[in-house]
Amino acid sequence: MQIADKYNPQETEQKWYDFWLENKFFHSEPDDRPPYTIVIPPPNVTGILHMGHMLNNTIQDVLVRRARMQGFNACWVPGTDHASIATEAKVVAKLKAEGINKKDITREEFLKHAWEWTDKYGGTILEQLKKLGCSCDWDRTRFTLEDNLSKSVIKVFVDLYNKGLIYRGYKVVNWDPEAQTNISDEEVIFKEQNGKLFYLKYKIEGSEDFLTVATTRPETIFGDVAVCVNPNDERYQHLKGKNVIVPIVNRVIPIIEDDYVDIEFGTGALKITPAHDINDYEIGQRHNLPIIDSMDNDAVLNEHGMHYQGMGRFTVRKEIAKELEKNDLLLKAEDYVNKVGTSERTGAVIEPKISVQWFLKMSEMSKPALDVVMDNTIKFHPEKFKNTYRHWMENVHDWNISRQLWWGQQIPAFYYGAGENDFVVAENIEDAVKLAQEKTSNFQLQASDLKQDEDALDTWFSSWLWPMSVFEGILDPENKDINYYYPTSDLVTGPDIIFFWVARMIMAGLEYRKDVPFKNVYFTGIVRDKQRRKMSKQLGNSPDPIDLIEKYGADGVRVGSLLSSAAGNDLLFDEDLMLQGRNFATKIWNAYKLIQGWKRDENIKAKEFDTQTINWFGEQLNKTIGEIEDQFSKFRISDALHLVYKLIWDDFCAWYLEAIKPNFGEAISEEVYQKTIAYFEELMKLLHPFMPFLSEELWQNISKRSISEALVVAQQKKSEPYNEDKIKDFDYAKEVISGVRNYRQSKGISPRETVEVFTNVSELANAEVIQKLANISEINFNQKTDKPSFTFLVGANEFSIPLSENLDLVEEKEKTEEEIKYLKGFLISVDKKLSNEKFVANAKPEVVENERKKQKDAQDKIALLEEKLKTL
Repeated sequence: MQIADKYNPQETEQKWYDFWLENKFFHSEPDDRPPYTIVIPPPNVTGILHMGHMLNNTIQDVLVRRARMQGFNACWVPGTDHASIATEAKVVAKLKAEGINKKDITREEFLKHAWEWTDKYGGTILEQLKKLGCSCDWDRTRFTLEDNLSKSVIKVFVDLYNKGLIYRGYKVVNWDPEAQTNISDEEVIFKEQNGKLFYLKYKIEGSEDFLTVATTRPETIFGDVAVCVNPNDERYQHLKGKNVIVPIVNRVIPIIEDDYVDIEFGTGALKITPAHDINDYEIGQRHNLPIIDSMDNDAVLNEHGMHYQGMGRFTVRKEIAKELEKNDLLLKAEDYVNKVGTSERTGAVIEPKISVQWFLKMSEMSKPALDVVMDNTIKFHPEKFKNTYRHWMENVHDWNISRQLWWGQQIPAFYYGAGENDFVVAENIEDAVKLAQEKTSNFQLQASDLKQDEDALDTWFSSWLWPMSVFEGILDPENKDINYYYPTSDLVTGPDIIFFWVARMIMAGLEYRKDVPFKNVYFTGIVRDKQRRKMSKQLGNSPDPIDLIEKYGADGVRVGSLLSSAAGNDLLFDEDLMLQGRNFATKIWNAYKLIQGWKRDENIKAKEFDTQTINWFGEQLNKTIGEIEDQFSKFRISDALHLVYKLIWDDFCAWYLEAIKPNFGEAISEEVYQKTIAYFEELMKLLHPFMPFLSEELWQNISKRSISEALVVAQQKKSEPYNEDKIKDFDYAKEVISGVRNYRQSKGISPRETVEVFTNVSELANAEVIQKLANISEINFNQKTDKPSFTFLVGANEFSIPLSENLDLVEEKEKTEEEIKYLKGFLISVDKKLSNEKFVANAKPEVVENERKKQKDAQDKIALLEEKLKTL
């Protein structure tokens, strides 16, 4: 069927996506083929598609589609993450808009609202991924808070607790007063903020002298329990064993010594507030200091804050500065640029706060997880991220896994008393009752006597199990899916979650499967705008990918994203690249339309130029397939696309089709036509992972196909040996053709006007192709012409074209003299370099060799032009 004049992505995309889904091409079940498995980095259930998702999922789809076309049983598992903090914040905001305060309803009521919200808005992003063409196995879609995945999480928690790896501890955490929960160190974003450095006077007990202490947070003095100096600081030797008085608070606290204090920073004296600073907390532990928590969960001062009780921390900071100054307890206040920790999710300034939380010991689990990356059992692409990974794993802290939230897996700890250890950990209430009865020897205890921990688990505690839990590998460790699909093949993710997710999945995989969760990790870059800013909703610099798809087609957007996204390097988004993607689709469409429009004749035999071109393209195809395979093996997906792009645009469209194209009104040999279609089909197979919709549309148009012959499951041609000499010969022919075309262009000669060529060579491979594409009437081998001519070199060989009688010979002579003058000047500069002994002795051999080549080329061109001048 004759295709339309223009490619219409809107008509094509939904049609083929529905066709692929209806025929279960994306669905995978274990069979005899080798598996190729990818688990999607589960986007937040609250999320919508942004540029980072688009790049990440396009890369995954390219890998999955290619694997499917190479004989693998490809399985791409999609799903979403329940995103505790983000989702709870949205539900709280929705309830607030309806006049409902979270504090006024029960956990069960809140979760009902949260599930309703999730059912209504969750999963939007998965539908959007379909628009991009993602070939996920949608039958396997998972959600981190669904029943079985939650059961997996609880089972792992209980197991790790029983192994002594999970414990309950009283530590300083990163408190987000807006989300009303603690967050992990990795979720704290440090931002530069302008503030003040306050120099406070701490009077020495029993004296009018004082010790000066610098702080950016004077509102925390209500929790001060000591002032610390470095034992080697000579300025404070006389104060050993003495006490100071906390300004305003008037509490007497000791002066202590600890190597942690930096002598050079501030005054060298540090106020110690263990409840509100992690480093102070650790110093406090070393020196057995008390802990005074002076703030509540809203970052409002409590009863320890004296007359500031009930006031917010930043208000207190301003007011207390005034009071300190009024009472002559403030020496000075300087402007100060400080790096302030903020919550990644809410943007609120983090308040370090003492709290009872649950922790997972990381030191035992991190060692084997570090080894498998350093010894390349798991390969990182690019490899530079191994150093980042190693640094984090060698300095790992215990993971704070509890969150003060309701949306998430509730911690399976059950309390039966008020004591610190009056709890049991169990997968369900029935097991908890039995354990509690045994622990207390009170066999009258019932479920109603137990109270489950209010906290939920950190979202990452569910997603670290993702490569196993999606295949039920925790609940049913010997099922056929987990044994077939695990370990997965490749993981595609951003470097910003190398610690949150990648490291932890490796730990979990080694702990529960005694095997790594994946073999390769491909780190995408961050999508940035032209000013190198990270694209974000807040900056308003991120286009909507769905709008781009509607404008340029999904294939155009996919190609545009990949053209400039080398692994691990940031992608500078430019809408012109999307246009380039769409133009590429148009080029391919027009190429097929051209082929389709040719008249065919079974009685015409292939001409010599047809045979030469067909033979060359077969070699070029094999060579490029090998190069594409090499680039994929190195995860250089952008480079692989560039090779496909060049093979289609340059080699096939610009050279192959031009060479075999019949003259106007003439027919093409049926044999040549069929060979051309066969090549075009191979190109569509190579193109399909990158541009699935366009390629399937053209593939289905070429001939009537059965369902099993769809392009999505067609097998790509494997690389085969190729003849490099044939490729070089054709490249040589291209240079000759370009030389003749350059003559026409520079002299304004019509492409329709035939030219005669003289050359010093005795024969030319692909001579018939050269004659056709350069429109040469005759090639005179081993001959020179006495006529005024245009001469050029290809390698060391000379080609001359007698000048058209229409040319102005005086003007041509002037141009030739000008060119000789320029080349002689250039030659002098090269000769100078090569006569400099220091340059020749010290420069790299290849640099010297390059200069010698320039020298010879200039000499040969001058000789040619001087010969030409004689004829003029």
